Amino acid sequence: MLDKDLQKHASEFQGYLDRKQYEVTDSGIYFPNAKVQAIGTYGHSVNGGDYQEDHNLVTTEGLNHLLTTTLANGNKNSNWYLALYAGAYTPVAGVTAASFPAAANELTSNTEGYSETARRPWVPGAASNGTIDNTDNKATFTIVMASSVSVNGAALLSASAKGATTGVLMSAAKFSAARTLYAGDVFNLLYRVQLVGG
Repeated sequence: MLDKDLQKHASEFQGYLDRKQYEVTDSGIYFPNAKVQAIGTYGHSVNGGDYQEDHNLVTTEGLNHLLTTTLANGNKNSNWYLALYAGAYTPVAGVTAASFPAAANELTSNTEGYSETARRPWVPGAASNGTIDNTDNKATFTIVMASSVSVNGAALLSASAKGATTGVLMSAAKFSAARTLYAGDVFNLLYRVQLVGG
């Protein structure tokens, strides 16, 4: 669906969300009446190799934020941040920024997790053809551990502090296979969001 079509039907999409007229799929949230799907994709690699992609969902909180800021002149967030989590947690549409850190067991330690003092900035390129991502500026996490850590997934949030429960959770995904990381590993993370019609 083109951006102008989405703008034209903004109130309809808000209605779909309010009336729970959507389906949560493995790759995102599908609006059957509009034949549009919001898809989040996380691409990740360790030390520059073994690239993998995982799809999951754009949360209901994230969709509401997109509709409010893009189509109803709501307050926009100027920055977004990527977080990693270690829990065996599969995100659901209703997870929020407030519930995510505890539910997913977000990595928050600077000595048993990653050394950077905050969630990593998501710096996307320009949106094109219904897609926006940080392909050219992937987020980097420098792993610090006494032994190892299993990273099970990632999320995109509007608050920068590790473990913050404020702001908006745009998207979260559980990886199809956990990443076992060791001290000194560099974990690179891409996030892409698409609106796909058809």
